[in-house]
Amino acid sequence: MIRKLITAGALVAAMTAPALADPIEGNWKTKSGETASISSCGGSYCVTLKTGKHSGKRIGKMTGSAGSYSGTITDPSKDKTYSGSASISGNTLKMKGCVLAVLCRSENWSKL
Repeated sequence: MIRKLITAGALVAAMTAPALADPIEGNWKTKSGETASISSCGGSYCVTLKTGKHSGKRIGKMTGSAGSYSGTITDPSKDKTYSGSASISGNTLKMKGCVLAVLCRSENWSKL
């Protein structure tokens, strides 16, 4: 009887515990010093600038998990969208945007 109560209690605790956020979620300091917020949106992760000249603008959408992502990234100053990828190592997010998969530019962002 006690074992059933303990098992039931553990099951309820597991069901009500908050889900762990993916490592990409949160606020990141960009290469230019702005803050970008990455949050879950419709099965993907949306990248939105929180500070700077383009504050409020969504500049990316990625899918993936556990430190490896792909999707699109927009250069807000040129308003051009590129195929993109992101990878996480510790508190560093490496963002990469490419044209035709050969002309690429990368930036490292740091977790705030």
